[in-house]
Amino acid sequence: MAPALHKFAGLCASLAVAIGGLMAFGAHAREFRAADTQVADYPTVQAVEFMSRLVAERTQGRHRIIVFHSRQLGEEKETIEQTRVGAIDIDRINAAPLSAISPEIEALGLPFLFRSNDHMWSVLHGAVGAEILDSLRPHGLIGLTYYESGARSIYNSVRPIRTLADVKGLRIRVQQSELQKAMIRAIGAEPIALSYGQVMTGLSTGILDGAENNWPSYVTTNHYKVARHYTLTEHTMIPEVLVMSRKAWDALSPEDQKIFKDAARESSNYMNLQWRAWEERAREEARSAGNQIIEQIDRAPFEAAMKPIYDEAMRNPSVRELVERIRAVK
Repeated sequence: MAPALHKFAGLCASLAVAIGGLMAFGAHAREFRAADTQVADYPTVQAVEFMSRLVAERTQGRHRIIVFHSRQLGEEKETIEQTRVGAIDIDRINAAPLSAISPEIEALGLPFLFRSNDHMWSVLHGAVGAEILDSLRPHGLIGLTYYESGARSIYNSVRPIRTLADVKGLRIRVQQSELQKAMIRAIGAEPIALSYGQVMTGLSTGILDGAENNWPSYVTTNHYKVARHYTLTEHTMIPEVLVMSRKAWDALSPEDQKIFKDAARESSNYMNLQWRAWEERAREEARSAGNQIIEQIDRAPFEAAMKPIYDEAMRNPSVRELVERIRAVK
């Protein structure tokens, strides 16, 4: 073979190897679809964006996460089902709606369960928190990590709430969870289960008198503009859970699974650092708007009203054991 032809053949062979390598690289590359009902700049959305940057960096660009925020892929109940079947790869979801598929996770939604925010994170970062995440695996979900969600309190457009009597008869929106409905009934109000995106319409039209949520959700949704009485009942501290479709998870190599898990945990720390600032800004915005914020209430009657809920929940031995272990965490 002439030298020129020999050189050309060598170049072709090298090019073929390079193209083959790129094709193999591309075959394993993926864009993972993530769902979130919150707006683009909300801490949970920003946390998953942060996770995407870590994943892209640590996989040399093979994988990245595209976040569909603002309910683009549906409400929470819909995205859970889509994630279970693999239509959505990653989902940021509140723990309360997940209780429909995992009795263990239901324990996190019990009212007045955690003594403080520090107590909650001691539980979630420990053995109990890990076991609750693992309980999702048989249901088609991989629990990656928890995100902060603050304490949920009651707000309404009718009157300030200082006692149980003030709550009586109010129509309060709750998450689509039987436990949350029972909690509102226990304090004498009427629970109305609506998706997150329908609450503003419900408040504006009078279908709802109020709802219950954390400070940032109260303000970023503009609920504070129509429901001007916010009472710090702080009846639940239900964390957000970041889950992955088991189908998407099983398609990853063990090395990539570790990258995703580590990046998720780091995104939790990133999100939680942002949360406190968001909470304070939201509180100040509501206060500046002239909303009535009731901070000092006697919570004892509210807690006492929850006894029937605990009696019912404790009939499940796995929930009873979890509650006892959670309470024992220092």
